[in-house]
Amino acid sequence: MKLNDISRGTGLEEHGITNANLIYWTPPTPVLYEQIVKRGEGLVSHLGAIAVKTGHYTGRAANEKFIVDEPSSHANIAWGKVNKPFDPARFDALYNRMLAYMHGRDLFVQDCFAGADKEHRLPIRVITERAWHSLFARNMFVRATPDEVASHKPQFTVINLPSFHSIPSMDGTNSEAFIIVNFARRLIIIGGTSYAGENKKSIFTILNYLLPIEKKILSMHCSANVGEKGDTAVFFGLSGTGKTTLSAAPNRRLIGDDEHGWDDKGVFNFEGGCYAKIIKLSKEAEPEIYETTRRFGTILENVAIDTRTRRVDLDDDSFTENTRASYPLTHIPNIVPSGCAGHPTNIIMLTCDAYGVLPPIARLTKEQAMYHFLSGYTARVAGTEAGVKEPSATFSTCFGAPFMALHPTVYAELLREKIEKHNVSCWLVNTGWSGGGYGVGSRMKIAYSRALVNAALDGNLNAGSFEKDPFFGLEIPVSCPGVPAEVLNPKSTWPDKAKYDETATKLVGMFRANFEKYKANVSAEVAGVM
Repeated sequence: MKLNDISRGTGLEEHGITNANLIYWTPPTPVLYEQIVKRGEGLVSHLGAIAVKTGHYTGRAANEKFIVDEPSSHANIAWGKVNKPFDPARFDALYNRMLAYMHGRDLFVQDCFAGADKEHRLPIRVITERAWHSLFARNMFVRATPDEVASHKPQFTVINLPSFHSIPSMDGTNSEAFIIVNFARRLIIIGGTSYAGENKKSIFTILNYLLPIEKKILSMHCSANVGEKGDTAVFFGLSGTGKTTLSAAPNRRLIGDDEHGWDDKGVFNFEGGCYAKIIKLSKEAEPEIYETTRRFGTILENVAIDTRTRRVDLDDDSFTENTRASYPLTHIPNIVPSGCAGHPTNIIMLTCDAYGVLPPIARLTKEQAMYHFLSGYTARVAGTEAGVKEPSATFSTCFGAPFMALHPTVYAELLREKIEKHNVSCWLVNTGWSGGGYGVGSRMKIAYSRALVNAALDGNLNAGSFEKDPFFGLEIPVSCPGVPAEVLNPKSTWPDKAKYDETATKLVGMFRANFEKYKANVSAEVAGVM
């Protein structure tokens, strides 16, 4: 089948899909725009972006994700609250009903890749019933050339049918929504939710399973960029901590904003696009990302739009705090076109501290880097998961627990080896609260976070003086250009110093309690960090 062909009910038999109606095979963006509008899936905004709504689920349905418990992967999976087992027979029965549901329906197919490095990329296929989900896949994954589409043989397939709902009492799901990964069948099925982020995060889960086991490649929930001197920086962090914002810097070229691998050559992007959180996006603070919201090809997810003028309001959170923009990397002017770069010089671990007691930046020893990587402390920011209305403290190991299929120490050991081999400087950056916790203090200014990160990356901070924090054992810089000195030490920003001590002590206790489960698998030096 040739690129952009429309066929009637053929080409998907290998997945068990027969008797479909029209199949749109890897259609380009203009064709998808036409279908989105024709099918009433979205509206074209006044400057060309397409605005869509996701309905009930405006964030990831974390409780609805499962992994099929089958022999080929059973021993490798870190089973628990995140990686919940699903019965193979029930998977087959549910999938058979999905196949019946697709009879006579139009389908959209995107044949593409996960991974910018051609040596390691994974050929994937995304099959959807909605045109805008196909555009999302086209934006977010690495596009195949016409010749590559003609010979494309997917190693994993995603089938996403938002209008198909499971029956919990019969299927063993928790609700009508489901995201189920089957490593044996190399298949991911999604239903009952229109939130597009499930597509990319399910493929991320696949890469987090395959690459460390098969190729000893560290898979990372991080953004990455490159400076003028060719120095690579990696930014770990969960959604809402600033990965996209801080990596999209005018003086550095963007590799990617969310998912990367680190092999023997360096860092490479898993994706071909960005999925930026854009609530209250400012042209002044984030000019590059702001401009993408005014471009043809960008998907504006759950963003308010005037149906008459077609103008969007990026400040309106009436649908959700988790408004998103999906756009191809080429919408950003200063990128690394290949999606590949050298080994990192600096690693930034981002946290959104809802308690307001961590410093805006601190230098980490290698042992502290391991400790904070395994801890993955942050706040779950409103909207990134269904049901989360305001920030709350959480620990998400490897800064991405919902997507890590293997035991956390597998990723941590790979990180340790690479930090030591390449002599990487590590930093902890708090983009959360200062002067008090959530509801009392204020969120750290983006301008301050940018200045601190820039100073770390250009070497100015390392050359300066530091003071040691008595609670967390962190090295805090005494000064930084563009940042008031009193902001650097969090205690100085609190009116009530005794309350700061009490809150910091409480958070240290939470760190220690959380880390108990890792102590048996790490060195005494790492276990004794806090």
